[in-house]
This record gives sequence, structure tokens and C-alpha cells, in this order.
Amino acid sequence: MGIFDFLTGEFIDVIHWVDDTRDTLVWRFEREGHEIKYGAKLTVREGQAAVFVHEGQLADVFTPGLYMLETNNMPIMTTLQHWDHGFKSPFKSEIYYVNTTRFADLKWGTKNPIMARDPEFGPVRLRAYGTYAIRVVDPARFLTEIVGTDGEFTMDEISFQIRNIIVQEFSRVIAGSGIPVLDMAANTADLGKLVAAEISGTIAEYGLAIPELYIENISLPPAVEEAMDKRTSMGIVGDLGKYTQFSAAEAMTAAAQTPNSGMGAGLGMGMGMAMAQQMANQTAQAQPGPWGAAPAAAPAPQAAHAAPPPPPPVEHVWHVAENGATKGPFSKAALGRMAAAGELTRETHVWTAGQDGWKHAEDVAELAQLFTILPPPPPGA
Repeated sequence: MGIFDFLTGEFIDVIHWVDDTRDTLVWRFEREGHEIKYGAKLTVREGQAAVFVHEGQLADVFTPGLYMLETNNMPIMTTLQHWDHGFKSPFKSEIYYVNTTRFADLKWGTKNPIMARDPEFGPVRLRAYGTYAIRVVDPARFLTEIVGTDGEFTMDEISFQIRNIIVQEFSRVIAGSGIPVLDMAANTADLGKLVAAEISGTIAEYGLAIPELYIENISLPPAVEEAMDKRTSMGIVGDLGKYTQFSAAEAMTAAAQTPNSGMGAGLGMGMGMAMAQQMANQTAQAQPGPWGAAPAAAPAPQAAHAAPPPPPPVEHVWHVAENGATKGPFSKAALGRMAAAGELTRETHVWTAGQDGWKHAEDVAELAQLFTILPPPPPGA
């Protein structure tokens, strides 16, 4: 290298950064031992900030724009170096470019289920996941609190910590919200805003902000979801008897259409014979008999299994009112014995479930027959 090349390459006079990685948060301008020329041009593009660190101390922060590195543009560094306005020599400083654009479509999710108390189902375990966006709002604080001296700091290096903060705050908000599980899907937008507001104070200490946080899904354990699906299916089916008949008819149709199937052939033959019998019955009913009258319908085939007998009737029990107090309940047999002993008269007030108020025993059809074995009171008694 010639002496001219050495002298021209010794001092840096143009400083800029073009990011094409899409995941870099901080990039250090590499000087390779060269000094920065006094009066050099510093280009800070939109979505960037340039932070000067001089001898380990945070100096000036430059927002988007074009700057001439002179004493009037670097007040903090000028104070640190005690420069006067006539200073013209080069200087050495570390320059960190900070990406202040929004990093979107970052993923978060609960690693383990969250325990919550649901008003309808009781204690439940929930899982959730979604996306969020993050951006640097305080480049100087972010550099001192997170980056340090890292020459190239990417989003992957901090995303794990941000996800932990989101899950922690989400768990706390969900546990204290009191929103039923079945209503959470209709409130994910409000829950996302609430979680983002709770997180903002914590990550502000890192110089960061979360402008967006979305909850894509909140789910229950598979066993609970399966039980809920069965409950929903039962509500949709309605009449289980008709649904069973419909399912059996569909199964028979599918089996009859299956080729080379003995079961299908048997079912098809049975269905064909049933249809033929039905058509024969209809034809016999339509044709008149020898005397001009339609023949009597063929007796219906006897059911293979007789219908079960109806359940026995429920025996009533009765309460008796006597001297302002209620006694009982008594069965009809017990009341018969009381009537025979004179403890129950026609004027005694009785009541049973389903009866409209208290009635005299003789006014109740079921009890009136208890007094038919006794003569009525004589006239004028």
C-alpha cells in the first residue's frame, strides 16, 4: 500500500449503516482501528438512531438526519474531551446504530398450562398463543441495559426474555379477569390490550415498547374439549331415538351398496322383501273383494318382542291437619285404619302433592270411599 492510500484510509469521513438482515437491533460501526475525522458526515436514516460511546461513557445520541461531526453537533462529547471551538484533530469513539423500527409478527405462547378458576366449569387449565410487535423507544437506555458492548445484537437474543414477561403477565391477567372460558374468544382483543398495558411498565426499563399484542387462541386440554364437543353434539342431535333410527338406516344403506359383501346382500334382500310386502299390501287394499268390498287388511305381524309393561302407578301419601298442626304423611291404607278408629272423619282436612289446597276428606274422590263402610251421621246431628 502506498503512502497516499494509507493517509486517505487513516481517517473515516463518512459514517452510515444500511440494514438488510431484518432482525438486527443494534450494529456497531466497525472502524478497524481508524480514527474518525473531525467534520465527517454522519447519516442516520429513518428508523435508526446513532449512539456515540467515548472511552466507555455514553455520549451523544443522533436521531434521523445528516450531521457534520463538529463541536457544535456533539455537545456531550465536547464536554467530555474539553474541546474548544478551534478543535480540528481526529478522535476515536464507538458508534452504535440502533434500529428503532417496529419488529412485528413475533411469536409467544404458554409453555405450561395456566391454572384459572372458571365460574361455570370450576378450576381449568388454559393454553394460549399469539403474536406481538416490539420497538426500541429509548436507544441509550436499551444500549446500556441490554446490549452492552455486543457489536451485533439481534432480535433472537432478547425475544425469549420478552416472551417470558408476556406469559407471566398474561397468566396474572387471565387468573384475575373472571371472564368465563366460553366468553374469552369474544374478548381476546380487550385481553391483548390489557396484557400489553401491564407489560409496558416492565419493558420500558429496557428502553422498549410493545405497540401491539394479539391473542390468537385460548384453548382447554384435549380431554375437556372432547367432553364439550360431545355436549354440543347432544344438543344438536335433539331426539336420540330418531337419530338412532336414522343412523341405522344409513348404515343399512351403506352396507347394501357395498359390492361383494354378504352382509350387504342379506340387507338388500331383506329390504327388497320388505318393500315387496308393503307393495302387496297396498295392492290388496286397493282391489275390491268378491262382493264389491275391499278385503280386510292382513293382520300386522306380531312384534318379535312384546312391549314392556307400564310402570306401576305412584301411590299418593296424605298430610292431615289437626288443631293447627300437620301430621303425616300417611298412606291410603293408614288413613283407612284411622277412619275405622274414628281418628279420621269426613270433615278432616287432608292434602297431597298436586292438590289445590286443603280439602275435606269426603271431597277427595280417592278418600271418599273410606267412609262408605260407615253410616253417615244421622239427620240433625
